[in-house]
Amino acid sequence: MKKDAIFVFSEDQLGYSFSDTHPFNQKRIVMTLDLLRKIHAIHDEDIIAPRMATDSELLLAHDEKFIEIVKKAGRGEVGKEVSDIYGIGTEDTPIFQGMHEASATLVGGTLTAVDQVMEGHARYAVNLGGGLHHGFQGKASGFCVYNDSSVAIKYLQQKYNARVLYVDTDAHHGDGVQWTFYDDPSVCTLSIHETGRYLFPGTGNVTERGNGPGYGRSFNFPIDAFTEDESFLDIYRTSLREIAAFFKPDVLLTQNGADAHFFDPLTHLYGTMEIYKQIPRLAREIAEEYCEGRWIAVGGGGYDIWRVVPRAWSQIWLAMKQLPSPSGDLPKDWLDEWQPQSPVPLIGTWDDPTPLYEPIPRKSEITEKNAQMANRALHIIRNES
Repeated sequence: MKKDAIFVFSEDQLGYSFSDTHPFNQKRIVMTLDLLRKIHAIHDEDIIAPRMATDSELLLAHDEKFIEIVKKAGRGEVGKEVSDIYGIGTEDTPIFQGMHEASATLVGGTLTAVDQVMEGHARYAVNLGGGLHHGFQGKASGFCVYNDSSVAIKYLQQKYNARVLYVDTDAHHGDGVQWTFYDDPSVCTLSIHETGRYLFPGTGNVTERGNGPGYGRSFNFPIDAFTEDESFLDIYRTSLREIAAFFKPDVLLTQNGADAHFFDPLTHLYGTMEIYKQIPRLAREIAEEYCEGRWIAVGGGGYDIWRVVPRAWSQIWLAMKQLPSPSGDLPKDWLDEWQPQSPVPLIGTWDDPTPLYEPIPRKSEITEKNAQMANRALHIIRNES
């Protein structure tokens, strides 16, 4: 019997850990799952363990030499001399023991989610351990060693002959995925992110549209710093609807970074929990309209693991299960469990407190600038219709 949704998780995913002080902290997955359990929205039968991606699967999107270096690094056989060439051993992406195995498990989690959906076991599947969208063919970058989404898209092409729409709402540009498929007409990438003027990785300009046969399959929406919910969601709704109608995908793969929130320490956007309620609801609608329901979701950024990520990522599962977004207080036993570990007071409600921040004096200017940018980004398909 086909399930509504599958949640891919095991404690093996927690091995992807750079250090106790590194911003990328997989405890957020455990906190999210615990929150879903405490509201009785998920049960043991909904959860399946990830497998580890094989070397041949990793080779779909990564160089053999790079994979070997990652293996050696995780065994302590190379040092920082590889940082310039291979991107590991840097401040962003330090070397840690078992790096290859942990990274391959995150990739395998996304491949597990893919097979669950494409083989008809579940309508939707989520792997919150995935979403490492900065990884390149031969280089790690921005907390990302292997790029699970790039491997998964190649896997979808090779095994299932699928046309893939990749939608990235992380505050950072989905550069590794974009460049992997920049000349591929059977993959369409859509990234809404804070402008790279002051934010890593500095790419994702509206003029990055694809190359050769892939021209017109790459869409970037670099929004201004201090962008709020209304502008973000207007661009998201408009772009996803128009691009899906244009591209007509077989399957939807969404990267769900939770770092566009006001509380996130690494970005400059002014989103609230409202955007995280709506992002997965529309994704499900688009998957139903164009993909016979086939939707795979992965995690991504999100560096306020205490006040933001569990509430935001819970919304993905709730959307997949077609459960309403909760309101009111978070479960007391969840707050009691995690507050002693948190360095900040937890938010005790599903919605953010209001007002969350002081009014933005440039709101109308930012909104107008974002709207003009979005028109430029969509101009290419609006002219074709």
